[in-house]
Amino acid sequence: MLQKFDERNRDLIVNINGKLVHRDEAGISPFDSAVQGGDAVWEGLRLYNGRIFKLHEHLDRLERSATALSFAEIPPREKIVEEIKRTLAANKMRDGVHIRLTLTRGMKITSGMDPRLNQSGPTLVVLAEHKAPVYARTGLTLITSKMRRPPPEVLDARIHHANLLNSILAKIEANNAGADDALMLDTRGFVAETNATHIFIVRNSDKSRASGDLATSRVVACPEGITRATVIEICAAEKIRCVETDLSVVDVYGAKEMFCTGTMGELAAVTKIDNRQIGDGKVGPMTKRLSDLYARRTTSEGVQVVG
Repeated sequence: MLQKFDERNRDLIVNINGKLVHRDEAGISPFDSAVQGGDAVWEGLRLYNGRIFKLHEHLDRLERSATALSFAEIPPREKIVEEIKRTLAANKMRDGVHIRLTLTRGMKITSGMDPRLNQSGPTLVVLAEHKAPVYARTGLTLITSKMRRPPPEVLDARIHHANLLNSILAKIEANNAGADDALMLDTRGFVAETNATHIFIVRNSDKSRASGDLATSRVVACPEGITRATVIEICAAEKIRCVETDLSVVDVYGAKEMFCTGTMGELAAVTKIDNRQIGDGKVGPMTKRLSDLYARRTTSEGVQVVG
């Protein structure tokens, strides 16, 4: 699964600290904390028909993450939303758009790790691209990565930070194995998430009624996903039993269905892992049902940012 270049993005206008520039002219200082040490937090947002789905939930997480990293300054929410609106307007965007929102600790007065060297405020980057959900609807293939997700006492995954090397190394494993993505475990051997998405498995299913119990890994070594939380909300509303628990690869291998969740890819079925078929190797009825219910929400909910 390799994303392809979309010609509509060739002349993107990017927002760097309120300055709107062509993508080829955009840049941040080599003294910026994102360059110096990956010292930044980020969010992925999706625009549906002029509305951003779960915007405030994403901005809540951005603020929590920046606060956890002791950012001296966090732009007011109204300012962030205004810059998102300006960026979308400059690109004449309304639908089928993914927005990468990055907030760095800002520029340092000299190269170094010490946050006290950051004396000019944070850097806010708004990158909006024409981008449909990135995963194939026919089903994904995963491998189990050798890379482990660190526990909270090493680096708390609830901090949605921009240092993604742990996940990138797992993605390289997947690429080398010819798989779409990699399933990552924590240091105890339980499932965290994939290198990019949260996972759900379906147990005790009845194909004829798209029924069964859902289980998802606990957020111990993975972030608190917005799409994951939405699926849990949908399950509660539809009276579908869904539990958060420790899952091992044995649970995954025995699943009737499996799917992953994330803003960039929405809901996507997993049909094979470690060369083992999940269920009947096809997109299952529960996955289809929840995908449809999720789509209903994205078409009717969200914060209006494009008139």
